Amino acid sequence: MAIAPLSARNTGSCSNCNLRNLCVPAGMSPDELIQLEGLVATKRHICQGDALFRAGISFQSLYAVRAGCFKTSMYGEESRSQVIGFQIPGDLLGLDGLTDAKHHVDAIALVDSEVCAIPYARITQISKECPSLQLQLNRIMSCEIIKDHGVMMLLGSMQAKERLATFLLNFSERFKCLGHSPTEFKLHMSREDIGSYLGLKIETISRTLTNLQTDELISVKGKHINILNLVGLKGLIDR
Repeated sequence: MAIAPLSARNTGSCSNCNLRNLCVPAGMSPDELIQLEGLVATKRHICQGDALFRAGISFQSLYAVRAGCFKTSMYGEESRSQVIGFQIPGDLLGLDGLTDAKHHVDAIALVDSEVCAIPYARITQISKECPSLQLQLNRIMSCEIIKDHGVMMLLGSMQAKERLATFLLNFSERFKCLGHSPTEFKLHMSREDIGSYLGLKIETISRTLTNLQTDELISVKGKHINILNLVGLKGLIDR
């Protein structure tokens, strides 16, 4: 699985992390942050193409993405892999293991990435003394449920152009929350992965990107996206 720990202990505190308002620490008091920092056992570096965890292995920790980008996928009938999500800094990985103490998805690094490992056994112990930690985890899980419902709606009721516009607008908002440009960003996933996530063939992804460029809504250079008309792109969804 090739997960190399960067340090024996986490060298960066949650209170000083620039992701604290997006990650698990959001809304926690300074005293509660100190308790949380004691939970973060290691920072781990995962090389591009390596797995943070795979389906079937024992669930032990939750992972907060500090840097990089991951894709999560699961296998259906005939061992076909289906991409079910993309995670960027501030996102949490590993929630799929809460049901029966084993992972049900693969989490693969799309670029060299870094995560904070948070042992779940200690989370349950500390959350008894720190109710806000449990509330934050409940909020994160609720957001995951809402996101899953959104994907179901995306795949069930939208045409290809609407699906791709929604996908780009989602990342626009997520990068904005990270303090980055909401109109110029790089998508680390392949077009094949985007197609798998959106339920579209790779040829359809390429053709739709070209159509959005022709409409002067976006500009695409490799994996770099420049949204030229944010209002117009949103207008595709409104219709």
